[in-house]
Amino acid sequence: MTLAPLIAFAAEEAEHSGNIMLETIWYPIVAIVVFTFLALVTLSYRNVANRHASKAEAYAKEHATDVQRTGHGH
Repeated sequence: MTLAPLIAFAAEEAEHSGNIMLETIWYPIVAIVVFTFLALVTLSYRNVANRHASKAEAYAKEHATDVQRTGHGH
């Protein structure tokens, strides 16, 4: 088949298939659900470092000499 009959066949099929948006509505719905779930997972990690302030302070006190010895961190 050449390109012209393929285009004609596709146009003929498109007339009988109905509304394409109704057939493909599930793609954007699934994408919205997946991205919403990923956004909730990302937001659940907000402020994680500050949840255990006592542990962070104890770690900082324990390793304070290491930070002073290394200089600027490189």
